[in-house]
Amino acid sequence: MKAEPTELAVQVRRHFLRSVASAAGLALAGCATTGAASRGNPEPKQNENDEAEVTPGEDLMQEHGVLERILLIYDEAARRIERNEQLDLAVITGAAGIVRRFLEDYHGMLEEKFVFPRLRDARREIELVATLLRQHERGREVTDDIARRAGAAVTPELAQVLRSFGRMYRPHAAWEDTVLFPAFREVVGRSGYRELGEEFEKKEHELFGEHGFQEVVGQVADLERSLAIHDLASFTA
Repeated sequence: MKAEPTELAVQVRRHFLRSVASAAGLALAGCATTGAASRGNPEPKQNENDEAEVTPGEDLMQEHGVLERILLIYDEAARRIERNEQLDLAVITGAAGIVRRFLEDYHGMLEEKFVFPRLRDARREIELVATLLRQHERGREVTDDIARRAGAAVTPELAQVLRSFGRMYRPHAAWEDTVLFPAFREVVGRSGYRELGEEFEKKEHELFGEHGFQEVVGQVADLERSLAIHDLASFTA
């Protein structure tokens, strides 16, 4: 004979069933709400072909990469002059032209207009900023000297000027990458940093076109090929 359930058992069973029903109702309501929200406000999907955002610091450091490759060209040219090896001075003239147009009149201008003033106003890295600015001014003078000498003849003095440019600008770029740019990011904050990134990109497109950076890198690569220093593997220790 089957035992009748006690009153307590009946109450527990009723409570359990109500709990299950309530939980199921909440789950269904949640699903419906989520579906409606998804239909009304779909999550933005990033196009696979969209470029990732480039920050101002990353932009400036990429341009320092162009500078370093120009310095490799200057190094090779100076080495050939010092060893009386054949050298087409048009390579030096072309490299100096890229330095003037891209690194001094564009890259250096961005630093002088947007980076240095903000750090001075915030009383950050005052001495460093003053030194970097003096080196910008001196760099333009040296570039003038390189272009003038390369337009004349191969001389030991040209090699010396090429070496002096590299001696100044390698530490110059290193101090900017490791000290100046991190301090700059702290000063402008996240939103200001993003806005400057857009400003930098706009200026680059105005001066060099939509793919200006890639085109400049291509020009540098052509100069490297003319000196047979285009193979990265050849620099392996």
